[in-house]
Amino acid sequence: MSEADLRADPRPASSATPYQDDLAAENVSLRLLLAQAEIDALSLLTTAGIDAREREASEKLQKLILEELHHRIKNTLATVGAIVSQSLRGLPGAEHAQHAIEGRLLALGRAHDLLLQARWSSANLGTIVRSATEAFDNPDEPKFSISGPDIRMMSGAVIAIAMTLNELCTNTTKFGALSVPQGRVDVNWTLDQQAQRLHLTWTERNGAAVRPPEKRSFGTRLIETLGRQLRGDVRLTYEPTGFVYTFDVPMSSLTSAAA
Repeated sequence: MSEADLRADPRPASSATPYQDDLAAENVSLRLLLAQAEIDALSLLTTAGIDAREREASEKLQKLILEELHHRIKNTLATVGAIVSQSLRGLPGAEHAQHAIEGRLLALGRAHDLLLQARWSSANLGTIVRSATEAFDNPDEPKFSISGPDIRMMSGAVIAIAMTLNELCTNTTKFGALSVPQGRVDVNWTLDQQAQRLHLTWTERNGAAVRPPEKRSFGTRLIETLGRQLRGDVRLTYEPTGFVYTFDVPMSSLTSAAA
């Protein structure tokens, strides 16, 4: 095309081709998308900041409520213990009952301490066993052998297991293996993955001679009741070599909130 033809071209010198028009439109669209993305990002960051502050405030409030609830529960347990002590004081033959009740209230208090540390949601089975047996053990010459996998249990199961272990510890100290210096207790648990059941065994050895009791005590009935509460199977065996407690329970009873 000659220079004269170019001068004769009616189109303005800055006129774009259709391809250039499309490219310009895409650039405008892209700029709009980026601008909207920036607005959305700023909005999300602002919302996240608000959510974080709200979550922090909610967690602080929850912690305060749990601590207050725990404080009231411990006060209630202390009040109940005082009422029991005053009511049984001076009654002939009531000393054993008084000590038994006080021990159970202390076990409840220790279980609540564990739950508070876990924000009243769950606790590890190993921690529960060690906490329950600590007061009955001898750090210089350990009396308990404890082993088993990590199992997280919900609050209802924590209290039931802690109360059961307290009864077992009390009984072995008075009548079982730990009533003699050489006595020992093995606490073991396994998890059947296929059946989703926990199997816990308390085995006493090197203790005094064992005989089945002539009648079922309140402690025995309590242990059996606590096991049924979790839909578990409880077996108490008075072997010549030592008392054995076995507890077979579905994991769902230990890990669900309903427990």
